[in-house]
Amino acid sequence: MGSPDGEERIEKEIYSYFMDNDKSLISLSQAVETIKTAILQGQYEALKDVNRVQLAVYYAIGKYLSKNTRKGVWGTGALKQISDQLHRELPGLRGYSETQLKEMRNFYENWVMLDSNSSVATDDLADTNSSVVTDDLQIAENLIDVYKSITIPNLKEFPIEDFFNVPFTHHTRIIAMCKDLSARYYYIRRVAEEKLSVEQLKLMIKQQAYEHKEAMPNNFVQTIPNAPIARKAVMMFKDSYALEFINTEEIGERDKQDIDERVVEQQIVQNVKKFIMTFGKDFTFVGNQYHLEAYGVELFPDLLFFNRELNSLVVVELKIGDFKPGYLGQLTTYLQILDDHVRKPHENPSIGIVLCKSANKEFVEYVIQKYTSPMGVATYKTADDMPENLKKALPDIEEMKKLLSK
Repeated sequence: MGSPDGEERIEKEIYSYFMDNDKSLISLSQAVETIKTAILQGQYEALKDVNRVQLAVYYAIGKYLSKNTRKGVWGTGALKQISDQLHRELPGLRGYSETQLKEMRNFYENWVMLDSNSSVATDDLADTNSSVVTDDLQIAENLIDVYKSITIPNLKEFPIEDFFNVPFTHHTRIIAMCKDLSARYYYIRRVAEEKLSVEQLKLMIKQQAYEHKEAMPNNFVQTIPNAPIARKAVMMFKDSYALEFINTEEIGERDKQDIDERVVEQQIVQNVKKFIMTFGKDFTFVGNQYHLEAYGVELFPDLLFFNRELNSLVVVELKIGDFKPGYLGQLTTYLQILDDHVRKPHENPSIGIVLCKSANKEFVEYVIQKYTSPMGVATYKTADDMPENLKKALPDIEEMKKLLSK
């Protein structure tokens, strides 16, 4: 590995190949030489930081192509001619077909807001009469500084580190399949965090993961064989539920230390009609602390329902604290015994729900995908979580009881 100063010098040499004082005189042969040199230097640099340098080179080549093709500087068919000549001069070269050159151009044009030398408002991109093309490659290198300095809606949310960790092929799929900027940010983060393959990314976009991000984190699509039922399950369960009828403050201060899942469970059982109305339609209450047994081992899941729409048993496990990955293992055991010993032959696989006070949604989505039983994780809020101003606006609980008794 070379020194930082040496690397900076080499990078500047790469960037200098994109400087030209008269674009109107640029020939396709010159263009081929420029791009070829950038490719060769970029391949050398990529040995040190594959993705960052590759994206920088592609971004700069995309800008170079955009500036010289959109107003007919090179004429029609230029990208094919450039691609053919590149392959003749660099035998075995991959990644520079006509289609891929178009993708580079598209990559630049879709992220043109990151170009510090481009003004979106004045459409600087289309101005091919400018007398100087300055450091096209350096623009990509300086993306971090650019992102901090320019003001474009939602750019403050731009996932700069994740952007550089997403391979170019993934970027092209995100651009092609997502027009909404926030959706692109979402999938960039998911790819970078989860190291998704291109096929996994495409499937995630087709399944509208961004549109369903307000839904409960789940693995229903992967684990429920019946696609329509899987879609219904995704749409049926919410990310969070308001269980205002649960009020642990009424238990009394001396018992506060003893409040646990059983307390919440009992209040749900006492208000099961309200719970079902909050949880969704077509639920029937089967029981709480439902007895399960396998090989002499007894288990007692908190709440068991049956949903007519899904034709499935739904087991709900209550937790008063933060989500923990171990809850999914516990739920898997319940679901296996339910399917083996309780489920009827005509029913769909049982579904499990962890209902906890809080959860990191992205983390849940990440860990739940490896499980083979249909499960999801939702959060809930009780009356105790209501803002003080809202609590004060409501009538006193004793006064409400008196009114209801009348």
